[in-house]
Amino acid sequence: MPNFSLHPIDLGIIGLYIIFVVWVGIRLGQKHDTAEDYFLAGRSMIWPFIGVSLFASNISSTTLIGLAGDAYSTGISVFDYEWFAVIILIFFVIFFLPFLLRSQVYTMPEFLEKRFDARARNYFSVLTLFLNIVVDTAGSLYAGGLMLKLIFPSIPMWETIAALAIVAGIYTISGGLAAVIYTDAIQAVLLMIGSVVITVVAFTKIGSWHAITAQVPHHMRSLIRPLGDPGVPWLGLFTGLPILGFYFWCTNQFMVQRVLSAKNVWHGRIGSLFAGLLKLPVLFFMVLPGTMAIILYPNLARADLVYPTLIFDLLPAGLLGLVLSGFIAALMSQIDSTLNSASTLVTMDFIRKSRPSLTSHQLMVFGRWITFGFMILAAVWAPQIENFGSLFKYLQKVLSYTVPPVVSMFLVGIFWRRANAQGAFLSLVIGVILGGIFFYVNEFAGITSVHFLYIAPILFVICVILLIVGSLMTEPPDAAKVEELTWSKAFFREETKELKGIIWYKNYRILSVILMTMTIVLVVIFW
Repeated sequence: MPNFSLHPIDLGIIGLYIIFVVWVGIRLGQKHDTAEDYFLAGRSMIWPFIGVSLFASNISSTTLIGLAGDAYSTGISVFDYEWFAVIILIFFVIFFLPFLLRSQVYTMPEFLEKRFDARARNYFSVLTLFLNIVVDTAGSLYAGGLMLKLIFPSIPMWETIAALAIVAGIYTISGGLAAVIYTDAIQAVLLMIGSVVITVVAFTKIGSWHAITAQVPHHMRSLIRPLGDPGVPWLGLFTGLPILGFYFWCTNQFMVQRVLSAKNVWHGRIGSLFAGLLKLPVLFFMVLPGTMAIILYPNLARADLVYPTLIFDLLPAGLLGLVLSGFIAALMSQIDSTLNSASTLVTMDFIRKSRPSLTSHQLMVFGRWITFGFMILAAVWAPQIENFGSLFKYLQKVLSYTVPPVVSMFLVGIFWRRANAQGAFLSLVIGVILGGIFFYVNEFAGITSVHFLYIAPILFVICVILLIVGSLMTEPPDAAKVEELTWSKAFFREETKELKGIIWYKNYRILSVILMTMTIVLVVIFW
């Protein structure tokens, strides 16, 4: 095991980085005066910042530790979550994004209210708040606390988690979404530098790809795994992963909020596709280092220790500080994103509705205080994640039992105009009850042991059926209400006319085909 200690040079680099991002947040906060400025960066973001911010918020500290750890324990099939995200993003920009931006909403639950009713909005708001704080923010804080515990073993984890929450909270409270997006751009650069350096050093130490193929079993170097695989069985890949991916990339407030800030539909689409492009190198720079660790460190006590072990063992002073800054950057990226989105949800979905007389400036002030409260809550919960085993599986399991009712509402609602509020409510109520029952018998009581990637599609199919049946048994929705919020062939034909004559690198459909081809080629190579 390496010596988990830092040279003064490393500590200096990390300290300077933290001071810099806090300064950026405070500086940007001085320019905000309205809720739209604070929560959606004035709806003025362009595609490079949207794409980089989407990538940085997704590739968080939890993902860095989780990807390397799962690659070490179960194989590179954990990358299935990454390449499938590309397909989900292509689907998003074609079928969903235009209607989302056209609706001019602040939050994804607000979109559900426009399509169905307030019951759908309120449920999704509460669920998203739960997932943002208990799953996303707390997970990131735990990952950071785990790393710092190795460096400072005498300091209790709750103290390091509290310190991380305070630092991320300061610039998020001050600067809002603009601070989140601009600091994400810096963090993404540091993140990629650190990941590339670790990969190159680890590969150099092993010597060759042949050495990896000779010592790592084939099934741990394959993306498509058999039905009994404990990581990502192939049936779960094509049934469960689309549901979890659609929730995360197309409906999760802390991700979609970046797209809502887009200057226009084109910037939103190109930014989303750019994020998809950035996902593909993750296999080489964040997953395969976990595979190399099988050779370098065959007897680690826990898979979550793979990433910390790699950086402390392989990197010299100075470079270690830079890479750790990248890790902290990734940590901050997800914390700031989830805190800002949770604050947006409470402010715009509850406070604005209950107190419509509040000015836009007053809503922004409320949002800052709410961010502070959620920062405290996440820091209190984060240490409990240690009881859930693998960090990455903790994140995915919670989603499998909770998001299928929401995904069914979005997907059926966007493609079927006959779907109404009564059908959505029926699907929602029964779906939530069944999710709770499934969780109890499968995770808590241990009566069954169904893979979580199978739980999600089972619940999803049930919810879709209930939504359809409930809608057909009641009055259809107002046609004028759903016209602007549902996809149709007429919309596709009209858009085709608009795209004629546009140069290929500005045509999102051509770019989508290129990106899809690159993804398929990569999957086939590592099949």
